[in-house]
Amino acid sequence: MTDFALTLDRVRLGAGGPLSAVRVADGVITHVVTDAESGGRAAPHTGERVLDLDGRVLLPGLWDAHVHMAEWANARHHLDLAGTASARAVADLVREQAAGAPGGTILFGYGFRDGLWPDTPHKSLLDAVHPDRPTALLSADLHAAWLNSAALALAGRGDHPTGLLREHEAHETLAALPKAPAHVVDARVAEACRAAAARGVTGIIDFEIGGAVDDWRRRTATAPPALRVAAAVYPNGLDAALAQGLRTGTGIGPHGGLVRVGPLKLFTDGSLNTRTALCHDPYPGLEGTADAHGIGETAPGELVRLMRRAAAHGIEPAVHAIGDRANTVALDAFATVRCRGRIEHAQLLSPEDLPRFAELGVTAGVQPRHATDDRDVADRHWAGRTGRAFAYADLLAAGARLEFGSDAPVSPLDPWLAIASAVSRTHDDRPAWHPEQRLSVPDALAASARGRRLVRVGDAADLVVVDVDPLTADAATLRAMPVHATMTAGRWTHGPYDTPAR
Repeated sequence: MTDFALTLDRVRLGAGGPLSAVRVADGVITHVVTDAESGGRAAPHTGERVLDLDGRVLLPGLWDAHVHMAEWANARHHLDLAGTASARAVADLVREQAAGAPGGTILFGYGFRDGLWPDTPHKSLLDAVHPDRPTALLSADLHAAWLNSAALALAGRGDHPTGLLREHEAHETLAALPKAPAHVVDARVAEACRAAAARGVTGIIDFEIGGAVDDWRRRTATAPPALRVAAAVYPNGLDAALAQGLRTGTGIGPHGGLVRVGPLKLFTDGSLNTRTALCHDPYPGLEGTADAHGIGETAPGELVRLMRRAAAHGIEPAVHAIGDRANTVALDAFATVRCRGRIEHAQLLSPEDLPRFAELGVTAGVQPRHATDDRDVADRHWAGRTGRAFAYADLLAAGARLEFGSDAPVSPLDPWLAIASAVSRTHDDRPAWHPEQRLSVPDALAASARGRRLVRVGDAADLVVVDVDPLTADAATLRAMPVHATMTAGRWTHGPYDTPAR
């Protein structure tokens, strides 16, 4: 933590706000003086630094409320498969990458979306272009993996018939492959945190698969991170967390509570792209099959048991639910347990479930970029139901608390992409998709700042300074919002300013 003070002078207080001066001391906002009160200038204390921000806009610091941090950090260094239109196109990319790659290492790729492909991923396609080097490709939604024969053999699944694995089978297979050393991953994570701070991020909820409490304890043993972190627990680590007396909000490491224990991550279903999201209606073309309605990941009784046990010890649950049936199951569990918590994604909702979020006090952790990324997949696989898909305006109107995230690496860790998608319901030159679900800029900013709408005295000095007022920005400017500086707990984490040493 810092113990210095400074005044941010000639800064506009919030979107559309007045010219103001804001004083920060010991990591907390201590004074806010507007132009109407004193000319917008606060008298600094003796020796205190004053920064003239020249009319830029000051906003509460932004959060990404759903990140897989190590996955995102590694994906930034892997073969990028985004935008590939077929399995054959992916194989061609693998051929090009493999040509100059060092031998004896695993070729990792990330970001394929096969929900609309005309052909089917198969190990033979990868074997044909690179038979000897293990190749493992992860889907954009993190729910499927595509491996060649060499990688399957390395993971102990050499007899797999297709090389395309989904859900638990995919996660278990990828976990069996050799991983980058911890120091390499930690360096990548630190780099990714700095990049997030450069986009105005002051905090994340890290839902790294398997849990990240021990990883963040190691990462923060020496230096503070560039942002706040809430590190999730998974069921396989729940016993250990309870044995250590950990609760949601418990501090981890020595840096003034910048890293804390997050929620318990639980699953009710899969994803839209893999057609494993659990829905009331069957997927077109899968009628009559065992998984026609998707896949239920955790039985309702077991979901209630885990939620009750965690909540009784102070750990709040965060339940992954994408399909409408999965969201009903998750809300039913919250109604039974009667605890605080979150539903992650909430992509397709039954109309009768909309008011239950507010009634039960359940936060909807949503990812607006998914709505624009997945509009075509939704139109095909949720045909006739997309009016209640990614229904952010309806949720807000029903009183739900929304918190925006990226689900990085599913979409980039950049809150301005989420804000722009929520406001415009498109990220290309096509018209808005279900424009009735658009949010206002102030509502989108609040959902990206954990509900904070104002810079207030007494709040933690988690702040972002931007060059353009979001209220006057078009969608393209929102997406590329120029961030001048970012401050977390009174410490500059991005921008042209230095934080004085203690």
